[in-house]
Amino acid sequence: MKLRLLSLVLIFALSGCAELQKILDNSTTPLTNDQIALGLKEALEIGVSKGSDVLSAQDGFYRSSYKILLPPEARKITDRLKVIPGFTNVEEIILEKINRGAEDAAKRAKPIFQNAIRQITFGDVMDILMGSNNAATQYLNRTTYQPLYNEFNPVIVESLNKFNAIQYWADAVNAYNKIPFITKVNPRLDDYVTTQALNGLFAMVEIEEARIRTDISQRTTDLLRRVFARQDANRNP
Repeated sequence: MKLRLLSLVLIFALSGCAELQKILDNSTTPLTNDQIALGLKEALEIGVSKGSDVLSAQDGFYRSSYKILLPPEARKITDRLKVIPGFTNVEEIILEKINRGAEDAAKRAKPIFQNAIRQITFGDVMDILMGSNNAATQYLNRTTYQPLYNEFNPVIVESLNKFNAIQYWADAVNAYNKIPFITKVNPRLDDYVTTQALNGLFAMVEIEEARIRTDISQRTTDLLRRVFARQDANRNP
């Protein structure tokens, strides 16, 4: 009899614990600004991680909608060089080299972005949480773009050199500058490729932020579920 009674007490106790956990999980305790900021940063870090993984894969840039094309001033060079032996396929060669460089650099973009995200101090986290589907990404872009560029540019230069893009482009520009009666040029590829690669990474972060905001199944942690439930309640009163 005592054993049965003990078993019943234990069952009720465990049921009570489950109910208590349920109550805690569905707590209506207001979120603090710090909790909201942590949730938004977590969403951005997920976007950075997934974006970096996608773009750093083989053909992540080169054969995707994020392919980096040549700027107009560079196209002037490649168009003129097509008739010069050794440079007949110059445009496609340089395109592959710069996109391979961007893919290589994207592998090392993740910690640079993550460090920038961790240092963000949100001025008004509620405005960002209740804002558009890319509000956090746009905040990241506004507040960290230049520091990100400064850190990422050397990475891009190293990757472009790895694929011989800068030297190949220098040879192409030198050949172009020998053409009679043309205005000599020397466009910087590293600045252009850095900007385009960062644009691609920000675009991927924006996509992932939108997914977390609109698809509950993408909220893979308790913090994300709780923070963005607050957004849902505001959008669907």
